Amino acid sequence: MRVVNTREMKEIEKTAEKEYGLEESLIIENFGIRGANYLYNNFLENKDFGEIILFVGKGNNGADGLAVGRHLREYGIKVRAFMLWPKSDCSEELLRQAKLAHSMGVKISEVSSANEISTYFMETQKKYFVIDAIFGTGVRLPLSNFMSEVVSSINEYSNLIAAIDIPSGVIGDTGQSDSRAIHADITLAVGIPKTGYYSTNGAKHSGDVKVIKGGFPKDLIRSGSKNLITLKMISKILGKRNKFAHKNSFGHCLVVGGNYGQTGALVLAANGALKTGAGLVTAVTWEDCYQELSGKLNPEIMSRFVPRDKEKMAKLVEQTDLFDSIVIGPGLGRGEYSRELVIQILSSFRGPVVLDADAINALDMQKDKEIFQGRTFPTILTPHLGEFSELVGKPVDKIEDAPIDNLREVLDVLRCYVLIKGPGTYIGMPTGEIYINYMPNAGMATGGSGDVLAGILGGMCAQSITGNQNFNKDFMENEMDAVSCLGVFIHSLSGKYAAEKFGPRAMTAWSIINNLPSAFQNIQNVQEGK
Repeated sequence: MRVVNTREMKEIEKTAEKEYGLEESLIIENFGIRGANYLYNNFLENKDFGEIILFVGKGNNGADGLAVGRHLREYGIKVRAFMLWPKSDCSEELLRQAKLAHSMGVKISEVSSANEISTYFMETQKKYFVIDAIFGTGVRLPLSNFMSEVVSSINEYSNLIAAIDIPSGVIGDTGQSDSRAIHADITLAVGIPKTGYYSTNGAKHSGDVKVIKGGFPKDLIRSGSKNLITLKMISKILGKRNKFAHKNSFGHCLVVGGNYGQTGALVLAANGALKTGAGLVTAVTWEDCYQELSGKLNPEIMSRFVPRDKEKMAKLVEQTDLFDSIVIGPGLGRGEYSRELVIQILSSFRGPVVLDADAINALDMQKDKEIFQGRTFPTILTPHLGEFSELVGKPVDKIEDAPIDNLREVLDVLRCYVLIKGPGTYIGMPTGEIYINYMPNAGMATGGSGDVLAGILGGMCAQSITGNQNFNKDFMENEMDAVSCLGVFIHSLSGKYAAEKFGPRAMTAWSIINNLPSAFQNIQNVQEGK
């Protein structure tokens, strides 16, 4: 599913009107019908909030909201709209929608002070369902004192808030927000998701995002340089496993890591690769940590050790041609030996490499860029925000303000796959395309979950190299693009099932591994139409 910024959305709207005759008023009407239907079926059919409160700005975001309110009246829902600007400041379409809404029984009141809003909340009913249709994606910050007070009252007194297109006070492109932005429970996206939903602040304010079709032609919204990963998309990518194949058919993944006290990270990554379908998995740790690893490793996984000696290390690295993919970094530790091992593997291994944790920390984007640029095989980096910050030499808050722009800068330099992990994970392809995986889960904030992801990606890479993963090339031609999207989504979907089973507090990284079968089964069910 395509994701757009404000400029791209305006271009789509302009093209839709010019080439297809799809006028904005028709898009608003489509959104009004479908938005009202969604809110009624999911929130209002079996619950009485009394009056639904609609806060209306002066532009077409307000027009969208009034269209929703008008169609809610057809379900017998009482709706009151507060107009926050005088009619002289309002758009022509907004005034038209206000007239239509009034004719259908929507009570419309003009507001001149924030006290009127707070007084209404304090003196009328006990529960409030609020529809925020004030600003939309084009808000300018900071908010005025009047609007800050209005937003504060809405946040304080509302039991449930539905935002139209994006919560008021949040910038649609970046997700940056005013200190008093609306905290929505649900955001109804007009036609296409916006980039601002998936950044740190935007994600915190948007709640659950539901895309409401506006009637845009499919060829305008089907794909772009930024796309959201969905279950439907993943079900089209993943092919069936060959039931007549043997273990060597599904690749051999080498997982390297585990320093003193950190061999557990290596074990988690190795099991992530194994449970994702790699035919063979070998775990390698430092020679002096091998005994610690042996006490933790399950019997399905083979093991080796690497000496802390550069010459002996080089001889071991020469043997990596026996493997189809390598994961390096989980629990590896920092220091000169770690850096030497990472550089040797990147420089000599003829296959896909997944770099995680300490393997990323061992590198410098500018100093080591030629190593990345010289590789003719895929490389995947999986940093969280802190590791990405160290890699690029920028503060975390600067990256959060513009994650896509910062990610593309790295892609231009390194020409590899880069994943910025978080509640919304950004997957950057060497071509500059961005895929967004948005499945926030508090339970994933636990030690080892990133190690599991690295292993999953390594296992997928091994199967891809042997040609037995059977990705659907008609849907996504490049297999490593498919690996990156599928690995991240499977990891999140497994985490979702783990949180449902154990709760977000009690789930662990092992819970993610144990729920991989449920995630694959869900995808298969979608493929089979169950």
